[in-house]
Amino acid sequence: MRRREFIKLLGGAVAAWPLAAQGQPSERMRRVGILLPATADDLDFQAFVAAFLQGLGQLGWIVGRNIRIDTRWASADAAAIRRHAAELVALAPDVILAHGGATVGPLLQATRTVPIVFPIVADPVGAGFVESVARPGGNATGFMNLEYGMGGKWLELLKEISPSVTRAAIIRDTANPSGVAMFGIIQTMAPSLRMEVIPINIREAGEFEGSVAAFARVPNGGLIVTPSAPTLLHRNLIVTLAARYKLPAIYPERTFATGEGLASYGADFLNQYRQAAGYVDRILKGEKPGDMPVQAPTKYELVINLKTAKALGLTVPPSVLFPR
Repeated sequence: MRRREFIKLLGGAVAAWPLAAQGQPSERMRRVGILLPATADDLDFQAFVAAFLQGLGQLGWIVGRNIRIDTRWASADAAAIRRHAAELVALAPDVILAHGGATVGPLLQATRTVPIVFPIVADPVGAGFVESVARPGGNATGFMNLEYGMGGKWLELLKEISPSVTRAAIIRDTANPSGVAMFGIIQTMAPSLRMEVIPINIREAGEFEGSVAAFARVPNGGLIVTPSAPTLLHRNLIVTLAARYKLPAIYPERTFATGEGLASYGADFLNQYRQAAGYVDRILKGEKPGDMPVQAPTKYELVINLKTAKALGLTVPPSVLFPR
């Protein structure tokens, strides 16, 4: 990690990033596919794509001049993701950008030849997407969004912001290997903080809502949300439940905090989408993804929603507001 970035959040949407205007001549139009587990009206993902296009523009790739972009908004529905993955592969693009394991997995089932760059994946080795971080070996490479040790940091942050919390519900997707692994890390850290941790599996919205309600019946509880396609899909519900039951919560992505969640700590996704543009550029210029190492995050950000903290009756300590 090069640096830790702190943002005092007072509300507002993520601004779109402008597309660079300068380009360079190209002998032929190149084709890039984008597969996203979100809907087209998702402001956060719109900002991610804008950051990616900005990165391409800075490298001389201009949409309509020397590059064509085919974007598929597949939401978090597994069947829709598989369908859109097959559609993109059939277009024979030069490279495909894919967000998260929920999209990379289906793409690798559809092709082992079209290069795939992921700006965000939790554990590409454990998921079987690459052979190793140093030498991916196949047709996929990109950027990780966390290390499993992050789970312990989330638990520490929850305790630091809300010292009265003695119980933490860990929201996870058991179909995602990283969700299970991160719960293990958090569980190991819990005794040192004199905390109890309880897993809550996120499946159907109704079942999940009942589990959170049952957890909240016992006082001094809080939430930690681990990253996955289902938690991202149901982020508004999760934030709503946390507010309803007065549960301090730590989230893995800033989109939760901009949506009135208490706090998030994780990789800067906008930065990683810009970096992913560099990998796409290298592939378009002839490099093989199997020879390009998977990279860990270089920039993290802590986002605190002060309005939500006030609503929960919390005073964020100076050690969190002004970290050294």
